[in-house]
Amino acid sequence: MTITRGERPAHESAENQELARTLQRDLATDLDGEVQFDDYTRQLFARDASMYAITPLGVVFPRNADDVAAAVAAAAAHQVSVVPRGAGTSLAGQTVGPGLVLDLSRYMNNIVELDAGSGTALVEAGVVQDQLNRAASPWGLMFGPDTSTSNRATIGGMIGNNSAGSGSVRHGMTIDHVRELDVVLSDASRVRLDRVDEATRAQRATRPTLEGALYRELPEIVRANYAAIADGFPAHWRRACGYRLDRLAREDTVFDLAKFVVGSEGTLAVATSALVDLVPKPSRTVIAVGHFTSVAGAIDATQDALACDPAAVELMDRTILDLSRRKIEYASLGDLLNGDPEALLFVSFSGDDEAELLGQLKRLTGLWSRNGHGYHTLRAVTPAQQASLLKVRKAGLGLLMAASEGTRRPLAFVEDTAVDPIHLTEYTRRFKEVLDRHEMTAGFYGHCSVGCLHIRPYLDLTDPADVVKMRSVAVEIKDLVAEYGGVNSSEHGDGLARSEFNREIFGDALYDAMRQVKKLFDPDNVLNPGKIVDAPSMTDNLRDAALPPPEPLRTRLSFEVIGAGAGSADGTGAMRAAADRCMNIGLCRKSGSGTMCPSYMATRKEEDSTRGRAAALVKALSEPDPRAALGDERLHEVLDLCLMCKACKSECPLGVDMATLKSEALSHHHDIHGVPLRSRLFGSIRFLNRLGSATAPLSNLPGRIPLVRRLMDRTVGIAPARPLPVFVRQNLTRWFRRRKNTAHPITQGTVTYLADSFTTFTEPNIGRAAVQLLELSGWDVRLESGVCCGRSSLSKGLVDDAKNKARHLADTLSKATEAGSPVVGCEPSCLMTLRDEHLSLLPDDPAVKDIAGRVRQVEELLVEAIDDGRLRPREDSWLAGRTLVYHGHCHQKAEVGTAATVALLNRIPGVSVVELDAGCCGMAGSFGFESEHYDVSMTVGEDRLFPAITAEPAETVVVATGVSCRQQIFHGTARDAWHPVQLLWEAVTSE
Repeated sequence: MTITRGERPAHESAENQELARTLQRDLATDLDGEVQFDDYTRQLFARDASMYAITPLGVVFPRNADDVAAAVAAAAAHQVSVVPRGAGTSLAGQTVGPGLVLDLSRYMNNIVELDAGSGTALVEAGVVQDQLNRAASPWGLMFGPDTSTSNRATIGGMIGNNSAGSGSVRHGMTIDHVRELDVVLSDASRVRLDRVDEATRAQRATRPTLEGALYRELPEIVRANYAAIADGFPAHWRRACGYRLDRLAREDTVFDLAKFVVGSEGTLAVATSALVDLVPKPSRTVIAVGHFTSVAGAIDATQDALACDPAAVELMDRTILDLSRRKIEYASLGDLLNGDPEALLFVSFSGDDEAELLGQLKRLTGLWSRNGHGYHTLRAVTPAQQASLLKVRKAGLGLLMAASEGTRRPLAFVEDTAVDPIHLTEYTRRFKEVLDRHEMTAGFYGHCSVGCLHIRPYLDLTDPADVVKMRSVAVEIKDLVAEYGGVNSSEHGDGLARSEFNREIFGDALYDAMRQVKKLFDPDNVLNPGKIVDAPSMTDNLRDAALPPPEPLRTRLSFEVIGAGAGSADGTGAMRAAADRCMNIGLCRKSGSGTMCPSYMATRKEEDSTRGRAAALVKALSEPDPRAALGDERLHEVLDLCLMCKACKSECPLGVDMATLKSEALSHHHDIHGVPLRSRLFGSIRFLNRLGSATAPLSNLPGRIPLVRRLMDRTVGIAPARPLPVFVRQNLTRWFRRRKNTAHPITQGTVTYLADSFTTFTEPNIGRAAVQLLELSGWDVRLESGVCCGRSSLSKGLVDDAKNKARHLADTLSKATEAGSPVVGCEPSCLMTLRDEHLSLLPDDPAVKDIAGRVRQVEELLVEAIDDGRLRPREDSWLAGRTLVYHGHCHQKAEVGTAATVALLNRIPGVSVVELDAGCCGMAGSFGFESEHYDVSMTVGEDRLFPAITAEPAETVVVATGVSCRQQIFHGTARDAWHPVQLLWEAVTSE
């Protein structure tokens, strides 16, 4: 049992504080899992991906179903409600509440059994959809519902929500794939729900338990309300609303409580594990992407698409397309499109017969052509052709959220209505008329194949007028949906956003029957009350409206936030607005792909995700004295494992820049608590590395003496297991100064090479190769070796020191270089600092702006030289015939992407280049050297990077642009990694 203690807020009532202490004590006695009642943890779980926020009493992280039962029992004994939670990506507020939150994702995430023969999987509730799909894939199977959040959505959350996704036209909803559920009922009893015949139901009904009551009384509720059930449910099949009495009513000979509980949002039972059906995974997919001059035109083309038996038909409007072009992560889509479409329609065909799929594709393009639908159809047949398309399609929600301006956000309150696709064109037109009448803008995307569009109007819920407007639109759309026999929620559930309207939607009789169901399952209203029935107004508990106005805070860094600007002179609001951009969509909780968020991938803790840290900062920056709050030790526990990889800046659709936020927060922590010795040492890394080089090889001896390493561990916290860099006496600066001038034609002008604080003194061959290649390419190379960029200081929160270094370097470069001449380097973390952090440090400095605009990757200049014929790699170098496995640096991926490096490697004759999707290496500069961070650092590397490299044969050449990456690769795999310029030098000069 682990307990995180912390002070409760002073404004909380004495009665509530005593209740929290008593419940926490009881839980600590009864559970194997963790219990956290501190104020910061509660804040982290006060929000999901909806527009709501309710601070819970506490949070439990159960390790097993017994823990869940114990937690429910303890909560019920104290009359505290229970809120089950998976990834917390709910869009309607299902997973926020004032009671005890059960986070089933941290520990209950095991695939217990996968039976390929029967096509089933037994999984715990916290298993992530993609995790299950990866396990099922070798047997040609997958879980049918395909949500856009598949890389973080849990199976338990999908069951609670009755999730669907893009493939629902073929695979239906989660309810169609659940065979059995192991659940904890409101009396803390554990039962298994499954499909039973009448005799078994009658036998179970004799039990003198809550389970027995369900089997006795639920059939009576169905029989008594048969007419209301027949008439009250919306006609459209794609329903994620209300309790599914219709499922029980339509089957006379069987009784299936497992399916009945699906979609009940944790209000009837807490699912702990599930036996789910798997479906055959198609081996091939082909996609047609229709280009249209209007959204209406794209929707009109849906019926032709449905006539061709597609696996999915997805709409994306211009709003999403324009937003995708602004993000490095998704910008490649623009290169594939024809012209400037107002809307795209993605039509997917999946199966195992390629000829059949291509025939369907041909039939569709023929139909569209004959019927005048669209002006161009892109055919994406191979996985490589489809990659950019699928990435953007899945990111629709996040991209729409990225257009938020301060507290004006696209909100989910009418965004998953659905009608029969035959009515979709007219319905969408009338929907837009409602928005236009209320002067609202919105993005349109979603599942045309099933008549579901995700439409999110932009509103500012800190403005009372917008709150009134929101509810008015919600009422109008509810009524409009009913006209077409549609569904008010077709996949995102009722939650707090739509439950209020369920009496009107279902009618009095059916709604009262649903209230009877809730009373039967949960007589004391313990399980997630206020959802589906007896709900508060949709305008209660709004997250933005609940935040107090920010207090003045002078920040050292400039936070350029859309809608918040750079902040006022005293910094009021800008830093909080930067953190509060997070809308909790949870992409930082993914695993198995991308880089964000390496610490979450290692620990699976909410507080170690980008959104967890953002929530903690919002809490601190909302305090009456934010400066003091930024010195809070619990806050810095939450921030501690941030590797400052900057992946969130590019991979988070909202661009939450946690690295910059952490630097600022650390600086305030230092103001209050002082600067630790280790931080001062790492902040002075250029001086230390220069000193180490000057005294080499003697300076390399301490790293080899165990006693010295133990002393370093005890005094400054340097991990004894981590190899120290090896200093080279003949460093880059010394070589450049002493080398003989080699005459070469200068055709390109002058380029400044930034001699970084690391490779200059420990890997000078990299800089030597870069300088000589640039000279061979026609450049006159100027070496800038006297000034540090401030990267290390910034990473330790020494912002004032970093600012001085930035100013000095910018002034030096501005005065010593020709206007417009490029500045290049080989260490991405240092080079990218000039074009990113320097602008945050000194936003008004003209020299900083000038230099930031001149920064280029050395790979870019070398690719240009090869393409122009100025640089000629040999066809017969030792690299010919080899595979190059490349791992990109996190800061490079976040700021400019890896395309230039991959292009350079591909220009080495005879090589095959493979770019790894292996996330962060885990070293992160000083992070991996620090004793308390060493294990996490290695866990991050062991996630994907180390296995990918150790799987390669010895002749494969490993490539990495970052010095930290190369250190970590060698430490974790005993494989040397080359910098790309070293390999190009080998290709140019090797005999």
